[in-house]
Amino acid sequence: MSPARSAPGCPPAADMVHATSSLLLLLLSLALLAPGHSAKKCLLTGVWTNDLGSNMTIGAVNNRGEFSGTYHTAVADMPNNITKSPLLGIQNNTVCQPTFGFTVRWNFSESTSVFVGQCFIDRNGKEVLKTKWLQRLSVGNLGDDWKATRIGNNDFTRMHTGKNEDDPESPTSATVLEC
Repeated sequence: MSPARSAPGCPPAADMVHATSSLLLLLLSLALLAPGHSAKKCLLTGVWTNDLGSNMTIGAVNNRGEFSGTYHTAVADMPNNITKSPLLGIQNNTVCQPTFGFTVRWNFSESTSVFVGQCFIDRNGKEVLKTKWLQRLSVGNLGDDWKATRIGNNDFTRMHTGKNEDDPESPTSATVLEC
């Protein structure tokens, strides 16, 4: 029997090759669309809360990746003095789950914090900001430098502010940009 011929009662060999190729293409397509391989772009713009109850608002990100906003911490050495503080940052605009960094100049203390992180979309389509931070406290002399820097991490999730979730212009929109 030649390679191009099939046994009696079986489909022609060419049909089997075509069916196998089609099945492989279908499986590859399904794998690319599987959960965890989101085609949505994670957006920083909006209102976020972290695991400690602190809130931040990030304004529009310009075409250079720059943004500004405010941060209202829920934790501080002197909690009665807490006020909203300005933040300035930048993100990598070229990927669906961008990395970013921002600095907060605390209005109520002599300290500054820097955050670095990445904006992720989990398997359920929920946006999560995973961050690490350094806080530099002002100290009176070089001998106290050893106690001037704190390190930590926070996870932020998007707060829904009651805006129209179907409005693509809304920063809290569930419909985010496609990558």
